[in-house]
Amino acid sequence: MRNDERYEIERAFDQLPYVVGSSWAVIWFRMKGIKKPTRDEYRKKTLEYLKMVEPVFDSYPKDKEFVEICKYIEMRKNIVYEKIQSGENPEVEARYDRYVDYG
Repeated sequence: MRNDERYEIERAFDQLPYVVGSSWAVIWFRMKGIKKPTRDEYRKKTLEYLKMVEPVFDSYPKDKEFVEICKYIEMRKNIVYEKIQSGENPEVEARYDRYVDYG
């Protein structure tokens, strides 16, 4: 698969963890009045909300033209999930720091 064929998927997976996952997690913690969640709690909640968009990840048809991109999406999804869980997603970690510092 060429780089230009996966570029948009790469950008989506770069942004979705903090645009969807972290943003929704922050609102959840605010509404619950939890000003200092642990990093682990924050990561889990971020991942919980990110997983809610999984139907989009599986939305391409199973036709032969889409086999490679579907495999790539699954691979990227797993990498992104692991980085969130392990604390290796710098944007999610920065959002956590911002929330607990400025809530």
